[in-house]
Amino acid sequence: MNTKLVLKLNGYILLFDVFAMVLPLIVAGIYKESTGMAFLPVMLLCLAVAIPLIRIKPQKRDLFAREGLVTVALAWIIMSFVGGLPFFFSREIPNLIDCFFESASGFTTTGATILTDIEAMSKCMLFWRSFTHWIGGMGVLMFVLAIAPLAGGNNMQLIRAESPGPQVEKLLPKANSTAKVLYGMYIGLTVLQVIFLMFGNMPLFDALTTAFGTAGTGGFAIKSSSMGGYSQYTQIVVTVFMLLFSVNFNIYFFIIAKKFSSIWKNEELRAFAIIVFASIALITLNTVQLFENLGGAIHHSSFAVATIISTSGFSTVDFNTWPDFSKTLLVVLMFIGACAGSTGGGIKVSRILIMFKSLKREFFVLIHPRSVKTIRISGKKIDDETVKKVNSYMICYILLFFISFLIISFDNFGFETNFTAVAATLNNIGPGLGAVGPAGNFAAFSPLSKIVFAIDMICGRLELFPILILFLPHTWKKY
Repeated sequence: MNTKLVLKLNGYILLFDVFAMVLPLIVAGIYKESTGMAFLPVMLLCLAVAIPLIRIKPQKRDLFAREGLVTVALAWIIMSFVGGLPFFFSREIPNLIDCFFESASGFTTTGATILTDIEAMSKCMLFWRSFTHWIGGMGVLMFVLAIAPLAGGNNMQLIRAESPGPQVEKLLPKANSTAKVLYGMYIGLTVLQVIFLMFGNMPLFDALTTAFGTAGTGGFAIKSSSMGGYSQYTQIVVTVFMLLFSVNFNIYFFIIAKKFSSIWKNEELRAFAIIVFASIALITLNTVQLFENLGGAIHHSSFAVATIISTSGFSTVDFNTWPDFSKTLLVVLMFIGACAGSTGGGIKVSRILIMFKSLKREFFVLIHPRSVKTIRISGKKIDDETVKKVNSYMICYILLFFISFLIISFDNFGFETNFTAVAATLNNIGPGLGAVGPAGNFAAFSPLSKIVFAIDMICGRLELFPILILFLPHTWKKY
């Protein structure tokens, strides 16, 4: 383990936190809020730790898979802790574990909350809370790489460790060039959404925080009613952009590069579209009697499907009161999640496709033992190593899910609440069903359960392996 290089890279992450906190500090100045002073000690603390770490001179600057995974895992744990300190110092969230939970939920773009009165928070804290979604959506290390290369020529190890999906491809020959393109598209879509929201007479502050939550597919709202208090136009804009941010960003690169044939061939995109439209149709038919007309049923069903499959977590109505069929379908969408290479969470559509095709191949080989059948997605061959990683991921996912489920069951909430609470945090969704539905929150859970949820959120955002390898003794052995 190249410990010095890992420490140096995390020093840059702390320095990034300092610059990120300048924005909520400016918001505090605009609204003349004294709570903004809580950011200053955190920024000074980060600087005090970051400067010595950045000055470390590793003997080797080669970044291998192990260093990449450990760097990313530690960076996200540190970010989640540091990001919660302004809430603690301002006393707007007086419990340190609650602060860690809220911050982890923000950076991992989960959107689960312990807050019972969101409007009571100051503007600068609401801005910071939503801004953590935007930072975590594309990834903080991705942003740092877009500015400057950090570790010689092996920066792709950082991108692979931080980016969601079974396979991460370079868009351009250099990793930092890929990071610049991805962040450029991310910023562009965010700005576009802000413009559309303001066109519907949404105030700038509301538009920014909503766009941050949508871009990161996080779902932190600045009102207790989430998106329920806004106009139908605003809700439609959010619905569309939640789905746009759920799509693999390679698609937008292909559009810019005018490689339209690559878009039509994208099997994951087609599967995602089929799942979305089929789910909307089924839920609409199941809930039409709850609304005044068919248009209302389509509107709210579309929003619910978009917010769950994109793992955003916004809401227009309390779908906890919907019929069991609709709620069950939404739970299924929680696990499926968005596309690989998007800002969404969940297992990912590409993994679902690989698992189904792998199963189909196994049945085919049983019937034709001498045959050799390859798995292809969008015409590209999926090698056995990728299939093995997907299978390993699912084993770890199931184990972590049920261990978490067993631990939080000590709090004696119902099965529906416990099961969907774990699903909502591990898949980075936010709301579940029961006590943690759109109208509820996670405040009543014990400190132990909140820590478990926070770990699940970070594991879910980083696709499990970066966090899990921290517990392997072999990880920390020197070369």
